[in-house]
Amino acid sequence: MGSGRRGRYTTVSIPVTLYERIRELIRDTGFTSVSQYVTYVLREVVAAHEEARYEEPFTEEDRERILERLRRLGYL
Repeated sequence: MGSGRRGRYTTVSIPVTLYERIRELIRDTGFTSVSQYVTYVLREVVAAHEEARYEEPFTEEDRERILERLRRLGYL
């Protein structure tokens, strides 16, 4: 692990074929390296998972709407 002005980093291994695919994907974009792109994607995914963890899957209004629909369809 290195440390410096930009923070501390570690190494994560990915298959070479995936690395090559990402390298092609980011060509002519603002990303300057595969590592930069992977970091961006992982931050987005982790943030989405963290956000979802704290959200209720259904509000009471959602639950009532689902139950009413099931009633109209004859399931309840």
